[in-house]
Amino acid sequence: MTTKRHSGYSLQTRVAQALSYVEPRTQGLVPPTYSSTTYLRDADNEYRSGLIYSRDDNPTYDVVESVLADIEEGEQALLFSSGMAAAVAVFQALKPGDHVLAPQVMYWALRNWLLGFAQEWGLRIELVDMTNLAAIEQALKPGETKLVWLETPGNPLWTISDIAAISKLAHGVGAKVAVDSTCATPVLSRPITYGADIVMHSATKYLNGHSDVIAGVLVCKQSDAFWQRIGQVRRQAGAVLSPTDSNQLLRGMRTLELRVRQSSESALWLAQKLAKVSAVAEVLYPGLPTFAGHKIAQQQMQGGFGGMLSIRLSDGVSKAIQVAANTQLWKRATSLGGVESLIEHRASIEGSGSPVPNDLLRLSVGIECRDELLDDLLQAMDSKNR
Repeated sequence: MTTKRHSGYSLQTRVAQALSYVEPRTQGLVPPTYSSTTYLRDADNEYRSGLIYSRDDNPTYDVVESVLADIEEGEQALLFSSGMAAAVAVFQALKPGDHVLAPQVMYWALRNWLLGFAQEWGLRIELVDMTNLAAIEQALKPGETKLVWLETPGNPLWTISDIAAISKLAHGVGAKVAVDSTCATPVLSRPITYGADIVMHSATKYLNGHSDVIAGVLVCKQSDAFWQRIGQVRRQAGAVLSPTDSNQLLRGMRTLELRVRQSSESALWLAQKLAKVSAVAEVLYPGLPTFAGHKIAQQQMQGGFGGMLSIRLSDGVSKAIQVAANTQLWKRATSLGGVESLIEHRASIEGSGSPVPNDLLRLSVGIECRDELLDDLLQAMDSKNR
């Protein structure tokens, strides 16, 4: 758990140089990996190094957490063994009986956990349309609602929540606001600057960006009692990242700005092109002026609208599955945010009870040539429209 450091440089420079990191002893530009699981106690029974046991104290985390806190403009960051571990820790820091608002459309695995284990444990989970401020205000319970969980853009319909407006409403009844900003990334949006208390990322996705590390992160606006409780959950549950994966994550993060900008530019271009294809009934992408959340996305996303979009096929579910099967460049795999472009029939993954239309394909745009990505989709649709 480390405190941010502001350098005065751009986000691109700060993340590329890991806040100008230089290893003090060797002058190395890459932080070392500390593989030791335990640390020597002093002869007088003290731990002056501040390190006791690597489940919570591994110094490999320090640089990574510092970079993450800095680029999210937060006070501290905590690494976790996965995005799910990070998200779940926020809810586990609550108490049985606490009332929680969460989106109707959100990452499916967390939605299932909330409606299953979290409710069985005693949390009062209420799913709300997080694009509807009136519905949110009505659902908030003064003194009872302790957490409002947002996901913006919301996977896989890419709905946009007004972080500033919702934070004002939530804080008015004494609730914390946590935002899953995985798909926006700190490159495009920093929820803490709009009033959020906690930001969560599945670092597996854009932060790492190479489909070879499972990791999660939380960043706080301030290290208050609730944040300390989250840290206690991580320490006691042992949901920590390995030292090797921590440094691998940092290596991926050094190109974060370049990758996100490229993916966002390509995704907007593809969305515009696909909106003109007859086989496509609808394109869901916050960067399109016709998209319901476009104006709010313009306000809280700077320099792009992300590398994720979804398309709905005119001929329904069978056509959607056929298109995914016919692609060659687009890889049929779950996950998102990597350098390679992925395509997925999302309803098949989520199964019964999913709010996702069964004619929808989720597209994670990588850093390949956008013309070739478009051509591959068009040949998969067997369409000549451009």
